[in-house]
This record gives sequence, C-alpha cells and structure tokens, in this order.
Amino acid sequence: MSGLIGKKIGMTSLYDDNGKNIPCTVLELGPCMVTQVRTKAVDGYEAVQLGFDDKAEKKVVKAEAGHFKKANVSPKKKLVEFQNFEQELNLGDTITVDHFEEGDFVDVSGTSKGKGFQGVVKRHGFGGVGQATHGQHNRLRAPGSIGAASYPARVFKGMRMAGQMGNSKVKVLNLKVVKVVPEKNLLVVKGCVPGHKNAYVIVQK
Repeated sequence: MSGLIGKKIGMTSLYDDNGKNIPCTVLELGPCMVTQVRTKAVDGYEAVQLGFDDKAEKKVVKAEAGHFKKANVSPKKKLVEFQNFEQELNLGDTITVDHFEEGDFVDVSGTSKGKGFQGVVKRHGFGGVGQATHGQHNRLRAPGSIGAASYPARVFKGMRMAGQMGNSKVKVLNLKVVKVVPEKNLLVVKGCVPGHKNAYVIVQK
C-alpha cells in the first residue's frame, strides 16, 4: 500500500461548503526520498524504502552513511518500507505531498501520547464504586472486585486494571483528505491522529 512519512504539526478547523466547522489535523508530508528498492530476485519480496527528515552528518554511523550514499541521498532520520507501491520508483526519487488529492481517504499510524501509570477511571473509563458517605473515605476511584477468592483463585487474563497508558502504536482508518498545500508540503485530514506535535506519522492510501 503506497504512502508517505511525515510529521504531525497540530490541529485546526475548517469550514465546509455547508458552513459546518470540521476539526482537522495538519500533517507535514514529505518530501520523501527513495533510499532502497527491494526486489524478489534479491530480497524475496518487493518493497520501497522511503526516508524522511534530514539527519546531521555527525550522528550517522558508517553503515548508514554507506546505505544513503548508495542511494545518492542525504542521511535521513526516519526510514519506512512500503509494499505494493502503485508507481515505479528508482533510487534517489523524490515523492511529495502531491501523491495525495483532496477527497482521498487515508490511514494514519503513529505512536500515541504516553500518559504514564494511570488508574482504571482514566485508563478504562470506570465510574468508580462505592459512595461518598457512610464512613468510607478512600474508595471512590477504586476498580472494585477483580475476581473471586477460592475459585478460580486467580485473576483472569485481560482484566481491566490500572497500568501503563499510551505510548503505543495506533492506526486511525479512513480519514478524509480535506486540503492539500503542495508549496508547504502540508496535508490536512479530517479528525485527529495519534501522537504529540512533531511526532512522526505514516500516511497510507
């Protein structure tokens, strides 16, 4: 599935033809450079590796430097492979945000914001148990029972409990492309996408 690598710039809102306010996310997509072309003869499968966001020369190890030199491109921070790309590409080719058009539907994947260790009310939307009066004082946001005692004498897998929240890979499907700004490499999609500002995202058709 063909796509591009980019960054999440932030959120804004636009008005459609009916005057309805639409919440949107602004993404900086590309330009992405082709850093490797995998073939069935050599690698056993077909794919295109794209690179995005320039990397300082002093931070590049020799193996990476040779990889980018072979493709005749400057070192990149983010590399992603795409299979079944819809167009023929060669080493060193550049792909810009023009790859997408207004009205397209895209899937956006990224890493969600890390929330740290959270309780069940924030993490799973529990309402809290117990009451605020009649002598109890510290059980308002508690999870309640997590299982019986003598049988099954254990906690079942998948029990919703407090724990690490966020900082996981999330993919949002079927977001509509509202606007494309080629001169600034910007793509505006309807709705929200995972990640903080300047976080890397992968946008696929």
